[in-house]
Amino acid sequence: MNALHPIHPSDPAIRHLTARQIIELIVELRSASREFGLLWPSAKPGETAMNGRVLVNLGNIPASTLINLLALLRDYNRHRGHRCSDC
Repeated sequence: MNALHPIHPSDPAIRHLTARQIIELIVELRSASREFGLLWPSAKPGETAMNGRVLVNLGNIPASTLINLLALLRDYNRHRGHRCSDC
């Protein structure tokens, strides 16, 4: 997972995520985003769409959106202490 290379909603790897794995991603998202005031109180695994995508009940976003949000937060946290004269 990399914020510079987001996962597409139709990525075949997304189809193999279980509800338990989605829950673990949601828990991580809640934890990582809390310091920014982003709360996801009603997030839970949703239905599987007809084309095989697993949805997350945040307004039924694709699981790829959840993963991409986590990637952005992880990259931010990894680089926030980094000071670069070229940045």
